[in-house]
Formats: sequence, structure tokens, C-alpha cells
Amino acid sequence: MANSPAIVLVHGFWGGAAHWGKVIVELNRRGYGDLHAVENPLTSLADDAERTRKMVKQIDGPVLLVGHSYGGAVITEAGDLPNVAGLVYIAAFAPDAGESPGQISQEKPPAAFENIAPDSDGYLWIKQDKFHESFCQDLAADEALVMAVTQKAPLGSTFGDNVTASAWKTKPCWYQVSTADRMIHPDNERRMAQRMNPRKLIELDAGHASLASQPGPVTDLIEAAAREVTNT
Repeated sequence: MANSPAIVLVHGFWGGAAHWGKVIVELNRRGYGDLHAVENPLTSLADDAERTRKMVKQIDGPVLLVGHSYGGAVITEAGDLPNVAGLVYIAAFAPDAGESPGQISQEKPPAAFENIAPDSDGYLWIKQDKFHESFCQDLAADEALVMAVTQKAPLGSTFGDNVTASAWKTKPCWYQVSTADRMIHPDNERRMAQRMNPRKLIELDAGHASLASQPGPVTDLIEAAAREVTNT
């Protein structure tokens, strides 16, 4: 779509860039052609933010950063680049400076917290037989099975990495709350959203993987953000 920002999609824990598949197809169908999806290593917040910054720096013109889950912490850390025009949070962490996703989760633990287990190398996994009910209870069983088997485990230490600067304090923001989220407590999402004073806040009756279960409304929010930053 002419004059629209490039859209950079940032995934979270237990998934990769392909988790955005349905949103990518919907954005493309609506005329957004300048689409990018970061593949984060999930080894540390610094590593993931740097990977995202490198992609943003390759793009000429304004960029709309969209983060799901832990990807929200990544865009919070990486979103201070001058060509970042706005930030969209999809059932995502939005830590303030000095906060970590782990700290926020401990303050109000999500329903599926006990279904996360470390392996002997320090990576955190959602137990495969608990993945559907924990991460994406509103998806079909076959789709959840593929997500469970292909999940990308983060290093456990990444949970404790503090954000050093909060881009949402200086950039326009949008936020989607998943009211049936079992990976981030919905009240934590509401609290993080309200303190950033978003341009638009929506709530969806969805699990954590709202980007896959409700790609239409999620794309609506991204499109609203893209249109607003185009007109500013």
C-alpha cells in the first residue's frame, strides 16, 4: 500500500517468525507488501533486540514494529530507532526500564505457569502434552500439535533480562489484550497497556496465540496503527 510503513513482526517465546503466518497473509491481502518477520535467537534480550535493530536498519523509511508475547519486550528495547514510527503489542510484554518479563509474570502468575519446564541445558519448554491448553487453546488440535513440536525454547535466563529503555514512552503505541491468555495473565496485559496510554486498546476473547486464532482482528489493529502513522 502506497506510503504505508514497512511492517516488522517480532515473535515471542516458544515460536518463530512463522507464528505470524496468518497475519502475514491477511496483511498482504489488504495491500501491505513491505512485510518482514524477525527470527530471534531467544538467547538474551540484548541478542534479540540487536537482531531486530539490524532488520529495522536495513529498511528505508518508517517502520511499524509489532511484537507478540516476549516480542513485546524486544520491540520495547529496540523501538527507539529513529525510523520506528509506532509499536503494536499483541498479547505482549511491555516492560518499563528495569523490569523483566519474568518479574512481571511472578507478580501475577499466568494460569499455565506450571506447564513450563527447563531442560538440562537451561532452555525452557512448554510440556508438549500441555501446549494446546497452555498456549493456544482456541486453535485446532492439529495446529496446536505442530506448534508444540516445533516450539522454539528460550534460554531461561532471558526471562530475567531487564529492559534498559522503554520505547513505548516516546513512540505511539497500540495494544491487544487476550482475555483468555494462560501464558501472560490478562490483568498484567491490561496493566501494561494502560500505563503506556495506547492510541487504541482492544480486548479479544482469545488465548495467548491470538495472532493465529484471530488473525482478522489482530490485523485490523495493525492496519489501524499503520494508517495512523502514515497520516502523522
